Amino acid sequence: MSRFLRSLFGQVVLALVLGVVLGLLWPDFAAKLKPLGDGFIKLIKMIIPVLVFCVVVHGIAGAGDLRRVGRVGVKALVYFEVITTIALVLGLVLAFVFQPGAGMNIDPKALDAKAMGAYAENANKLTGGGTVEFLLKLIPTTVVNAFATGDVLQVLLFAVLFGCALAMLGERAQAVSGLVDELGQVLFKIMGLIIRLAPLGVLGAIAFTVGKYGLGSLKQLGLLVVLFYAAVLVFVFGVLGLVMRFTGLSLLKLLAYLREELTVVFATTSSDSVLPQVMAKLRNLGIRDSTVGLVIPTGYSFNLDAFSIYITLAAVFIAQATNTPISTTDLLAILAVSLVTSKGAHGVPGSAIVVLAATLQAIPAIPAIGLVLVLSVDWFMGIARALGNLIGNCVATVAVAAWEGDIDMARARAVLGGEPQPPLETEPPATARA
Repeated sequence: MSRFLRSLFGQVVLALVLGVVLGLLWPDFAAKLKPLGDGFIKLIKMIIPVLVFCVVVHGIAGAGDLRRVGRVGVKALVYFEVITTIALVLGLVLAFVFQPGAGMNIDPKALDAKAMGAYAENANKLTGGGTVEFLLKLIPTTVVNAFATGDVLQVLLFAVLFGCALAMLGERAQAVSGLVDELGQVLFKIMGLIIRLAPLGVLGAIAFTVGKYGLGSLKQLGLLVVLFYAAVLVFVFGVLGLVMRFTGLSLLKLLAYLREELTVVFATTSSDSVLPQVMAKLRNLGIRDSTVGLVIPTGYSFNLDAFSIYITLAAVFIAQATNTPISTTDLLAILAVSLVTSKGAHGVPGSAIVVLAATLQAIPAIPAIGLVLVLSVDWFMGIARALGNLIGNCVATVAVAAWEGDIDMARARAVLGGEPQPPLETEPPATARA
């Protein structure tokens, strides 16, 4: 027991239980602990842009072969689109089979439109100008602005260009490459210090939620919440489990390997809070820096698997709850629009509701005001969204690495099997691609 409590995982679990107890016994006090969770996430986000920049630049510059980097990027995008489409279809199918909104008979005119004000404004920003405008937003106004706003995709774009330039300069850029690598090591050390505060962050987040909403919060719209959790489980163990089997590795062992990160995400409902640790652990599996550095940050915006399930499931739920008939054309429109709007979800305040609102704006048949119905349980659904998205991106990295031959399979099996391995001092050797 003492060994368990000394581990970060044990401390996080203890904090989670303590947060629930505080929320039940002293709800007013527990609600005031919210800054602990908010502060922990802000500490993590503080260094994410620079850390992503260092990892991506070091990975590309170290790879040397820019054609390899290009192949990884293309394969990652192909994988993202295929898996995301499967997730969207799964949400639609489950919504029609189980019909969680049927029988609610909600009159859209009776819903409180004020609750949707801020979300609608952000939805307009997200969809304004369409796909072209979205693509243009990937280009930062200035390099400094990309880092200042913490836009990971904009930072990623600059990092790819910077890394490619270093690779093309070769020997003449060795000093800059070394500096970027050393800066990355410093940031990882900072991350090691911040992550020790994870139990406090978990305590604050859980205590606030239980204290404010209570354990009975799930009673309202309970079927929708249960169905969403079931959908995420089916997707993770069905679809992602099959993907992992094709790579020759075990999904269950990967989940056990990432248990500390998954516990933190469960409590904070934010996968941002573990981005650096996840990248370090995937590299420790034997995956090349360049592959980890490209797939994980890109996946945070382009591979939101659980988020995709949520969009289609919630859209059909709202239609059912408001007795709104939807045609096959509407369903196809939901799929098509969701493939675009979900890509802008990361970093948007209230992203789940915002992206759902942006999706419904393109489907006039479904009353967007119906989003008010899911606001009360959005936090609970956010737990499964964050967990599903993180697991999906970790599996995507392993899959793309195996596809490209950028993973040391012997080391990966040993690490997932619990066998101690020496720290990696150099890039794992590339293997022949299948």
